[in-house]
Amino acid sequence: MDAHTRPLAQYAHAPLLMLITAFLMMQPLSTDLYLASLPSLASDFNVAASTVQLTLSLFVIGFGGAQLIIGPLSDRFGRRPVLLCGLALYVAATALCGLAPSITVLIAARFLQALGCCSAVIVARAIVRDAYEPEQSVRVIAKASTWLSLAPILGPILGSYLQVAFGWRAAFAALGIFSAGLMAATFLRLPETNAHKNPRATELRGLLANYRIVLGAREFWAYALPGALSYGAIFSFISGSSVVLIRVLDVPTAWFGYCFAFGVSGYMAGTIVCRRLLHALGTTRAFHIGTGLSLAAGAFFLIAASAGIAHWWLVLAAMFLTMGAHGINFPIAQSGSVSPFPKQAGTAAGLMGALYMAVAFIVGTIVGATYNGTLYPLAIIACVLGALIFCAARMIPSALAKPA
Repeated sequence: MDAHTRPLAQYAHAPLLMLITAFLMMQPLSTDLYLASLPSLASDFNVAASTVQLTLSLFVIGFGGAQLIIGPLSDRFGRRPVLLCGLALYVAATALCGLAPSITVLIAARFLQALGCCSAVIVARAIVRDAYEPEQSVRVIAKASTWLSLAPILGPILGSYLQVAFGWRAAFAALGIFSAGLMAATFLRLPETNAHKNPRATELRGLLANYRIVLGAREFWAYALPGALSYGAIFSFISGSSVVLIRVLDVPTAWFGYCFAFGVSGYMAGTIVCRRLLHALGTTRAFHIGTGLSLAAGAFFLIAASAGIAHWWLVLAAMFLTMGAHGINFPIAQSGSVSPFPKQAGTAAGLMGALYMAVAFIVGTIVGATYNGTLYPLAIIACVLGALIFCAARMIPSALAKPA
């Protein structure tokens, strides 16, 4: 481990970076690993595709809403007990998913699975703030994000092979094995990192006070808002790329997993670039470069589509650039949103995550509602979001320089 990602001395014995990366991987694995199984779920349970879609939407709702609770719980009781309880819930819910006798049970189990997954992700973000110096935390997140990107790259491909070889239950068996192993490693190797437990964190008055501290801080919005919009930009491709590529541009369904993997590889590239930029230019300039790339990617997509270009390479190029920009933006935004709040790290991480999910929900709804059989709606959405990201990253920090 290099000097830029070395934890505080009291945590040097623990494999924190490895565990943080694994915790963060749980979210993309939980959604991407079974994407190839969605058609089989509809046929096996003899239900409409819209019903099967609830296994995704209920997961997003559960994951987004739980962040407002999990963060304060970890501020009060500590990271370790909340994390272990969340992982135990995830393992049990995953087993229920794999054994589900009906689509109703599967949907309910996916909601419970989301609560456990949320515990891992939120606590991981708070651990970064607990165990690393603020100036190191952004590098830790960037390094973890590089490895994290393997999950959305390989998840859909692995899920496709599991579906073909063993059926849809195999994806949940794989998730169960992974999460059970992670729970064992957490129990054996993860120390408690919360040195500022707040007994009032979950009381209504204490909770509202912490929310007021975080939401009232310009430092939070200076990073959380551009980060959430950047996540919305990549979610526009996550929710819209399959329809555009397969239905509009006639890409064979069997190729979609590889197309999606190429686009997500932009995120991995972006996290690597982010680490270089942080070392050479510092946080602020790196963030301006990343948010500028978001604008450039969206503008490129819209200009090319307006020029009459309708080809799969255009969608993949725009997706790669947008994902690459997010690979730069996300580590900086996450660290900047949480680092100013050592005593409310869990609350800040939860509010940031809830904001991300809210933006993703709105963007996904707009993408679905505006589809018209062409590239234009997706291109317009990507361009608008790029412009909003660019502006948010510059307008809010400018307010920080003004006297109170």
